[in-house]
Amino acid sequence: MATSWLASSARLGFGMFVGELGPRPEKDLILYEFEACPWCRRVREALTTLDLVAEIRPCPKEGERFRPEAMARSGKRQFPFLVDPNTGAEMLESGDIVDYLFATYGRGGMPLSLSAPLFIGSSQAASLARIGQGMRARPSVAPEQPLELFGFEASPYVRLARETLCELELPYRLTNVGKRSPRREDFLRRSGRVMVPWLSDPNTGVEMHESADIVAYLEETYGQSAQGA
Repeated sequence: MATSWLASSARLGFGMFVGELGPRPEKDLILYEFEACPWCRRVREALTTLDLVAEIRPCPKEGERFRPEAMARSGKRQFPFLVDPNTGAEMLESGDIVDYLFATYGRGGMPLSLSAPLFIGSSQAASLARIGQGMRARPSVAPEQPLELFGFEASPYVRLARETLCELELPYRLTNVGKRSPRREDFLRRSGRVMVPWLSDPNTGVEMHESADIVAYLEETYGQSAQGA
C-alpha cells in the first residue's frame, strides 16, 4: 500500500480529475496494455481526464491471452495499443494515442501534465516504486465475460486491483469515475457509495468495494488456486 501511494505521489495526483469533455463515443474503446508500463499509464491518465470507458485487454510480459493478439493486430511488440471502434483508428505510441484522444473526445490539445517533459521521469519513477507489480503474467482461469472495474488512474487502491487483473490476464471494462465525473451519480446509485475501486463480475454476480477484498476474490476465483479447483 505504501509503495502504491508513492507511485501516485510520483505523478503528483495526475489522473484524478476529469477535465473539459468533448463528444462522447458510442462504443467502448479497446486498450491493449499492461499496468507496469509507464507509457500505458500515460494513456490511462488520459482516459480518466476525458472520462472515457475502455475495455482493457491486459498484455503482461509472458502473457498468452492478449499479447499475441495485440502483436498480430499492430504488427509490433509494443504497448500501449489503442483500437477505437467508433472511428476505425488503431495506433501505437502513447503520445500519438493521447493526442488522438484529446482531439477526438476532448476540447483542446494534450494537457501539460501528459507532455513528454513532465511525464517521462515521473511515470518511470511511479513504475519503479511498485517494483515490477503488474508486469508479468501468472497462471489463471479465463472468465467467460469481461469483468468491470470502477475507479480512476491516480487512486493507489484502484492500482492494486488493476495490477492483479493485469497479472492474471483478466479482461475488464474500465469505467472511469474521476473527481468531477458526470458518471458519479450513476455510480452512487449502482454501488451504494462513491468509493473506489468497485468490482462487478458478471460471471459470478459478485460486486464489491475494498481493494484487499477485490484482490483476494480475483486470486481465489481466477488465480492459481482456482486452476486446481
